[in-house]
Amino acid sequence: MADFQTSTHRARWIFTPQQLVDKYKSTNQKAKQMLEKCGTTKIEVDADGSLTYPEPQINTGENADKHSRSKPLSVEEEQFMRVYYEYKLREVCSAFYFPHKIQATALIYFKRFYLQWSVMEHDPKHIMLTCIYSACKIEENHVSAEELGFDLIVYAPYRALEGYLYDMEEFQYATDEQIQMLKAPATSEVDKIMFTDAPLLFPPGQLALAALRRANEMHKVIDFERYLRNTLSRKNSAHMISELVESLTSIDSWVKSYKFPSEKDMKHINRKLKSCWGHSSHDDKKREKKSKHKSHKSSTEMQNGP
Repeated sequence: MADFQTSTHRARWIFTPQQLVDKYKSTNQKAKQMLEKCGTTKIEVDADGSLTYPEPQINTGENADKHSRSKPLSVEEEQFMRVYYEYKLREVCSAFYFPHKIQATALIYFKRFYLQWSVMEHDPKHIMLTCIYSACKIEENHVSAEELGFDLIVYAPYRALEGYLYDMEEFQYATDEQIQMLKAPATSEVDKIMFTDAPLLFPPGQLALAALRRANEMHKVIDFERYLRNTLSRKNSAHMISELVESLTSIDSWVKSYKFPSEKDMKHINRKLKSCWGHSSHDDKKREKKSKHKSHKSSTEMQNGP
C-alpha cells in the first residue's frame, strides 16, 4: 500500500472546515434547484450504472400545486440524515462482525459520496449498503462489487493507532500492561471520531493521536505531551508541537459537538425527503394499508390450510 503522504486520500480528500461547508451548501443548492425545476430530486441508477435525471416539468394547474408543497431539506437536515445512516452503517457492520477497517472504509466512502451528491438525489439507505459492499471488496473480505466513482484506497486511523501503541512500548514510554489499558478506550475514541467530519479534515495519524490522548486522560498512563515532542523530534516532523496540539484539540471539539437526530427529527426529515422524491403521505398510507391487507390475507390462508 502506498504511503499516506503520497496518496490520493491526502491529496484529494482532506479539506479545510470552510471547504466542507461550501461543498455541503453546493450539493444542497443543486438539489434545491432540481426540485424547483423538475418537481423531484430523485436520480435513478440504471442497470448499466448510468444515471437518469428528472425531466424538467411545466408547473401548471394541479402539477404546480403539488410541486409547491415539496420543500427541500436544509443543509442541517441533510447532515442529520447522513449521521443517522452512518449509525445504521455501524449496526450493519457489527451484525456481520466486520473488522474496524471495513467499517471505517465504508464510513469514509459514505462521507465522500455525499460531498458530491445530496441525500435528496440518492437514497442514503442504498448508498450505505453500497459503501459497505465496496469496502468489503477493497479490504479483501471476499465480496465482489462494482467500483464507486471516487478513489477507493482509504487510510483509517486504526492502523496508525496500532503503530503508536507499538511505538510507546518500543521506546519504553509504557509497559505492555499499560498499553493494554490504553488500547480499548483509544479504539473506542477512534470509533467516535469516525462518525464526525474529522476524517475529512485531518490525516489518520492525527485522528489516532487524538484518540490516544483522550484515552490517556482517562488512565494517566504516560506524559503525553512529552511523548508528542519526542515523536516529532524522532520523525523530523515539520509540525510544531503547538500546531499538533491545536489539531488534536480541534478533533476533540468535533467529537464533543456531535449530535444524533431525535426520532421526531427523523420523522419530519423523512417526510420532507419522500416529498422531494415525489412520494406523498397519501401514497405511504396506501402502501402501508396494502401491506397490512396482504399480511392479513396470508395469515388467513395459513390458518385455513391448503
